[in-house]
Amino acid sequence: MGLVRTLDRAAAFGRGEEASMRLRSDIWVKAYLRTCASHGAHGVVVRHGDDDAGAIYIKIARLDGTASAFGPAPAGWDGAASERKWIPLTKDPVGVERDIDEMLRRAAEFDTDIWIVEVEDRDGRNFLEGWLDLSGA
Repeated sequence: MGLVRTLDRAAAFGRGEEASMRLRSDIWVKAYLRTCASHGAHGVVVRHGDDDAGAIYIKIARLDGTASAFGPAPAGWDGAASERKWIPLTKDPVGVERDIDEMLRRAAEFDTDIWIVEVEDRDGRNFLEGWLDLSGA
């Protein structure tokens, strides 16, 4: 949560605005990867999307053939208009990694501006505290 949330709020504050403008996608991804690294998890950009406003998808690979995936909450989702929010992309918290990869491949075919970030963490930590909405899961 820390660095990325701080950057999001600082960007809005620096413009003298409420938190209605989102941080650019490329800056958010860099801060997220730094957050993952500071907790001992390895993260990489698998697909580089639009720098300004590309939707960001996150895959958490558990290194045992399973993974979880998170995608952007729909625009009408609680708080998603002013701040980034994620929802799980699968009904089950953990799925077969090949199936997750295929789902993300299809998402990239549908929207060529998306980012795909992959984090390798045996414990399945997603580092999305404060942005993850599980109410619809």
